[in-house]
Amino acid sequence: MAKKNGSIIYKCSSCGYTQPKWLGRCPECNEWNTLEEIIIDKNAVTPAGRGTEQVEKKKPVSLESIKTENKVRFSTGIEEFDRVLGGGATKRSAILLGGEPGIGKSTLLLQSASSFAKINKENQTVLYISGEESAEQIKDRALRLNVDCSKIQLLCTSRLEDSLDAMDNLKPSLVIIDSIQTIYSAEAGIIPGTVNQLKYCANEFISWVKERDSVLIMTAHVTKEGTIAGPKSLEHMVDTVISFEKNNEDIRFLHSQKNRFGSIDELGIFNMTEKGLISVVDPASLFLTKRKDSIPAGVSCCPVFEGSRVFLVEIQALTVPAKSSLSRVYSEKIDSGRVARIAAVIEKRCGLTFSDQDIYVNVAGGIRLNESSIDAAIAAALYSARVDIPLPNNTAIFGELSLAGEIRQVTKSSNRIKTAIQLGFTNIVCPEEDSNVQKCENIKEMVKILLKP
Repeated sequence: MAKKNGSIIYKCSSCGYTQPKWLGRCPECNEWNTLEEIIIDKNAVTPAGRGTEQVEKKKPVSLESIKTENKVRFSTGIEEFDRVLGGGATKRSAILLGGEPGIGKSTLLLQSASSFAKINKENQTVLYISGEESAEQIKDRALRLNVDCSKIQLLCTSRLEDSLDAMDNLKPSLVIIDSIQTIYSAEAGIIPGTVNQLKYCANEFISWVKERDSVLIMTAHVTKEGTIAGPKSLEHMVDTVISFEKNNEDIRFLHSQKNRFGSIDELGIFNMTEKGLISVVDPASLFLTKRKDSIPAGVSCCPVFEGSRVFLVEIQALTVPAKSSLSRVYSEKIDSGRVARIAAVIEKRCGLTFSDQDIYVNVAGGIRLNESSIDAAIAAALYSARVDIPLPNNTAIFGELSLAGEIRQVTKSSNRIKTAIQLGFTNIVCPEEDSNVQKCENIKEMVKILLKP
């Protein structure tokens, strides 16, 4: 019986027998009520069963009747990478890794491929598909990194069909695509990197791993603004989106922008060396500047939470007379709108003028800060920079600043206080009730405690 979107047949779920009409009993295996409706659609996208046109007609089921299983995770063998993924890579998941050219994406994935093959079962294969580099280039990198290549299968191609055939033959547990922008299919044109190519090729890869106990990791280039190049729908198609960033030195930051199987608050930190990326396991004091003398004016320290760990970060502020009638805020690692709001609160509640000043704010170490606990530390740094009086040594400050000038409590304060004390901070200023801190409830009290004007 012909339908608008294709023909319909009935297939036995027990023996696979098909016929054009529904019957209560299968003539082949004699089972009752096993014939299910199947659509014959030439345009159906079924990567797992390429070469067939049969698509099972989906029907709604009760949500209560659906059984859930614990998600099985593969360890990548790199602790910081596993941390950002939520404890490891989940089976049948697709991961998109974005970063600037030369930041170390290929290095990270080659190290992960070697570690993955080493710590997981012996019969699990890793397939590394490269559309950017030759086999000799990848082997040279492997020798430089001193990684074990014995269980890594390498395929250097840009053709989607070659990649899918290799995946069908090898049935790898980990598939690495470096990068998705270089893969093309004749079905979507011959030019790699177009919107249609990205969506078509990514969908083919994702559909393949969704029906097998495999993990897919695709790398992607980023634009000048730092966002992943290509259509935004590519981020919606995958389960996890990870951003790979760096500061001005050898520190690399790995953080998740989307994760269906874990938290997006975790931060992975690496040190780039000649032997590759090395995980920074205890980075609590990594972002503090070591000084022999007293700290200069405009510098404050704040304990911040990134996932399950506390870091002590140094916030730096500088104010100079505006060069025009319009003052500006220059802040890269902290939202400039937040800095402008905090400066306005100080101007209103403390009577210190910022409207005729250009404001510069920086975070030592290049880490990007978003949480509200840094408000009080930003305010202290701005006030110190404006009056040109340094804060006391070994002082840590945290708390959320309201428009009324109140300093509010933040989550996990006890962990912040404990870490600050362990790192030698003897003067902790925050809105908490604790014997180890100096409590302040508003910005005027904080200024009085810190600067004693």
